[in-house]
Amino acid sequence: MSKYGFLDVLDKTMEKDFPYDFEINWDKKNHAVEVAFLLEVENQAGIETVDDEGNRTTEDIFFEEAVLFYNPLKSTVQEEEYLAAIPYEQKKGLSSEFLAYFVGFLAETAEKGLDDLMDFLADEEAEEFAIVWDKEAFENGRAALQEKDFHPYPRY
Repeated sequence: MSKYGFLDVLDKTMEKDFPYDFEINWDKKNHAVEVAFLLEVENQAGIETVDDEGNRTTEDIFFEEAVLFYNPLKSTVQEEEYLAAIPYEQKKGLSSEFLAYFVGFLAETAEKGLDDLMDFLADEEAEEFAIVWDKEAFENGRAALQEKDFHPYPRY
């Protein structure tokens, strides 16, 4: 029987407080949990966009981004592939307070990203779009948390 630790709390908090489509992927072998989310924007003007793989389209835009929770002692991580990569301690895990803060911060980041994406489509001079994770603001908010209720990394 599996014990899902912080995955249960993360999933419930995302369901309750994150207004965009998301998916949580648990990579058991790599001791990592990926939280991916999707932003959708109608491309009513039919503006041609090019993705990071060179594909051109005038269709509506679906922009996916992900954050990774990982064990720094056991996980293999390519941080540049993620909006943010956040370490956790396996036995201590992540707190309910931190997860609530994380989901709120992620929702704000996604909202700003959606606004920036719409601005990008409206600006004929704009050449590139990316969602920005404000690491300094995130860490400052995290430092102010009073964490009490910890949930370990999931076991199976």
